[in-house]
Parts: sequence; C-alpha cells; structure tokens
Amino acid sequence: MRTLRALGTAGAAALLVTTGTAAAATPPSPPPQPKAQLTDAQVDRAVHRLDQTVADMMRSTGVPGISVAVVHDDHVIYLKGFGVRRVGEPGAIDPDTVFQLASVSKPITSTIAAGALKAPQDFDRPVDLPGFTLKDPWVTGHVSAADLLSHRSGLPDHAGDLLEDLGYDQSYILDHMRLEPLTEFRASYAYTNFGFTAAAEAIARTHGVSWQKLAEDTLFKPAGMTHTSTEFSAFAHAPDHAATHVKNPDGTWSPRYVRDPDAQAPAGGVSSTARDMARWLRLQLGDGVLDGKRIIPADNLARTRLPEIVSQPKNAQGRPDFYGLGWNVSYDSAGRLRLSHSGGFELGANTNATMLPLEKLGIVVLTNGAPVGVADAIALDFFDIAQNGKSTADWLPLLASLYAQVLGAGHSPTDYAHPPTAAKPAKADTAYTGTYNSPYYGKATVAANPDGSGLTLSLGPKPQRYPLTHYDGDTFSFETAGENAVGRTGVFFTDGALRVEHLDANHLGTFTRG
Repeated sequence: MRTLRALGTAGAAALLVTTGTAAAATPPSPPPQPKAQLTDAQVDRAVHRLDQTVADMMRSTGVPGISVAVVHDDHVIYLKGFGVRRVGEPGAIDPDTVFQLASVSKPITSTIAAGALKAPQDFDRPVDLPGFTLKDPWVTGHVSAADLLSHRSGLPDHAGDLLEDLGYDQSYILDHMRLEPLTEFRASYAYTNFGFTAAAEAIARTHGVSWQKLAEDTLFKPAGMTHTSTEFSAFAHAPDHAATHVKNPDGTWSPRYVRDPDAQAPAGGVSSTARDMARWLRLQLGDGVLDGKRIIPADNLARTRLPEIVSQPKNAQGRPDFYGLGWNVSYDSAGRLRLSHSGGFELGANTNATMLPLEKLGIVVLTNGAPVGVADAIALDFFDIAQNGKSTADWLPLLASLYAQVLGAGHSPTDYAHPPTAAKPAKADTAYTGTYNSPYYGKATVAANPDGSGLTLSLGPKPQRYPLTHYDGDTFSFETAGENAVGRTGVFFTDGALRVEHLDANHLGTFTRG
C-alpha cells in the first residue's frame, strides 16, 4: 500500500497535480467508520462451543492444563479451568490457578506504562536508564520508550536472550546491548525482549521504584488483580500454580524444567490467573475504566494501540500487520481493530490474549504446556465461530506448523551427531584447554575431564558445563540447553580462539584465549 510518506515529497506533489486544484475542491467526506457486527447471540454461540473446543485440543495435543476467560460488554461471561496443574499429581486447574504469561506480559507492561506516564507524548521522550546504551551514540540519545516497546530500535531479533540463557542478570544484559549491531532506526522491526525491558525499567526509574512496585501501584492493586506479579518468586511460591511442561518424544508431557524470567520481567515475567486477566480485559475494553473507576488514562491507553511499525507486510488475508506498544495490531476487512499477543516459553508455557475493542469482546487463554499452538488456536477459533457461526479453518494444525517453523529456526545445518567418515583426529587436549574471553559473553573455560573422557566447555557467570564431542579436526559440538536450545551446535578452535556457532548469530560468539 503506497502512502504519501512512502512516496516522499515528489510523489506527494504528483498526487496534488493529478487531483487538480485542491483548494477549490469540496473536501472529501471522511471514510465510513467501522461498526460493531457481533450480537449477543453470536458471542453466546461461540462461548457455548468453548468447552468442546478446549477438550478437543487437549485431547489432540496432550497439553496438561488450560484456563480461559472471556469478557463481553464489561461482563465475564466465561471463566473456567481444565486439566491438571502438574502431570502425575491431583491438583486441578481452576480460574485462580497462577500461570506464567510469557510474552502476554508485554500488553500488561504497556498498560502499566500507560498508567505511569502523564501524557501520550511521554512515550516519545528519550529513554534515560543508566547502564543502557546502544552501539550508535546518536540512537542512544534519541531512542524512546515507544521505539523500544514497539521493537523498532534497530536492536537485532531477540538480542540478549542468549545471555539470559547463560545465567546473566538484567543489569549485565542491558549493559551489553551496547555491543549488538543495529539495523536502521525506526525503520526495521525486530522482536527484542531486552529492549522492551529497558523501556519499562526506565519508566520505573523515573518514579524512583522497582518495576514490580510500579506494576502493583499502577495496575495490580487498583484493578484488584490480587494474584498477579512480575516476580518469579511470587509464581513459584503460589500454592495454586501451574507447573510448566514440555513434550517428550513418546508424546507424553513432563514438568522437566523451571523457567525463571526475572531478567526480562517486563517482557516475559508476569504471572497471573484467568480471573485476574478477566479484570484486565474489562479494564482494556473499558478504555481504562474498571468498576466505574478510572485506573488508566484513556488517551495513554489509546496510544498503546496505534500501529508503530509494520511487523509483517502481508498476512494471510493480504493485509499488513503492525506492532504497537506491547500489542500486535491489525485491522480486519470491516476496518475493526484487533489487538492480540501470544506468549511462549519453550520450557513449558503458551498463552494468548486477543481483543476486538469495537465489539467489547476479549479472550485470554493460559496453558502450562510448551508452544504447540493450542492457546492461539482456541482464541482464533472462538472469534471465528462468533463471526461466522462455524470454524472456517482447522486452526490447531495451522498454528502447530507455524510454531514448529519458528521454534525450529536456529538449528545448525550440520548434523554433529554423525561425524564425517574421513574425520580428522583432534589434537591433544592441551591444545584446546584454557580460558577464553568474549566482550559480550564473558569468560569461557575449556577443561579436560578428570577421567580422560574428553573436554568440557564452561560458559556463564555461574558456569554451565557442556561436554564437548569431537566432530572433525578442531571442530567439536555440544548439546545446547535452556529456553533457546537448538540441539547440537558447533565449537570451532582456530588460532588461539574458539567460536560457538549457537552464540554467533550476530558475530559476537568468538572467544579469544588468554
């Protein structure tokens, strides 16, 4: 779609010429505004299908537990839990079970920011956060909360996430954003948890409080969200919380991992219940008003819903998708605004929040299983049935395929489990052992195993140990771990340095000896 901005001044002048003498022409009529389309009966029909939809998708995927809330016209019209909190134990999911929200934290965070700032234009003020700079000093001096909350700062996709996997804390990660290469400022979209986190932490700093304190005072307490927190400890200590689960090769699910997202709390660290999230939906759909009380300024909240950057030039319907401030922003064929966000931890959670503000309708789906598309499919199916009276697509396999593609990205093209038949032998262990350093990833240590079984690579501030397997010559491999694991990755020793393939997407994964 061409616009005057895309055409530039020459294009704008050309348009004025082709339209004639604009000053003498009758001003054009404003475009027709979209109108609400859904009746109570249509929404009720979709709600009545939810029990069966959730049961079918749980049966199909084996996801252990799900909780769902639906709000319409300021009423909670559906609130229910399904399944169990932890496989092998009797605790059932209910509307008060606490789930990790993963990236559904982002629209929660932008709601808090909207409540904390005095005016919409405050989102556009340069960020002031000690210890956070970007590679380009000019960008550092101009980057705003709006830039960081909409992923248009120029930081690379998921910058800093691998530092978090290695165990580095928030201050270290934000400080090392200065080493990340930048793309064009305000003209490129790249989803970045720690850029988002920096914006929120900067807003909290201007109020002289922690992010958790700002969240409590601005949103959680005023909105009566009594079981919602940005701190992992609150989730972990909640008696009624949903353990995170991953799928095993045999198709069963196990609570094998714990995901502590405190380092990126504003971007992915919120935990909540379906009941609390229903209150947040009511506040959102009430433009900042809940139970007759103004909690968030309407104009600030409206700013979070504006398209800030194109996130996808053409979606399945042939229209562009945008990112606002903590929201995916799109418009349907009738011109209705749709706000949505998904959340996923590969270590065991998948969530979705979707709203049609014009229809005063929203749904939140929380699950305690790693992303296989269930949360998003339930939400899409719900709105599909409300609008069309039936499912017009088999949403679950479509979403499962999409997640498989996304989660499969980053895997090495080399099959390190099968060395070449003519593999060259490794040198003696002493040729590789020692301490190596990276300005970005810190210290790496390669040590010979005491039993003579080979080498171990240690990474991170509290060293994580990875046994190295020889592949060919001076190339070894290890099995990656953590939220961003990608299977086996290569380790290449050359000229007194080692390079870790998995850590080198932005050319920061080389460690020098000494």
